[in-house]
Amino acid sequence: MKKTPVRSEDGFAYRVICGPVLTEKGELLKMNSKYAFFVDGDTNKVEVARAIKVIYGVNPVSVRILNVKGKAVRRGRQEGRRKDRKKAIVTLKAGDSISLAESA
Repeated sequence: MKKTPVRSEDGFAYRVICGPVLTEKGELLKMNSKYAFFVDGDTNKVEVARAIKVIYGVNPVSVRILNVKGKAVRRGRQEGRRKDRKKAIVTLKAGDSISLAESA
């Protein structure tokens, strides 16, 4: 069995986490110590957990990954698609929190 190479830590965490999901559903998740982030398309749960620990200084209890398909959009007669994205839902211990950009 081949071992995957360990990625270097310099800037690695900031390449994995693209940004928080700032939606109503994302805000509701915060009540249960869950936070949603958009992540790079080729990352896995272990890399997301390590990046959260490096950036925010908290240990996640669990990480769930889901692929979000881009919606079909139209502008007049022109049809297109939004890009596919990958989302991670990170669960923290009760009492731990992450300070994200507060929505107005």
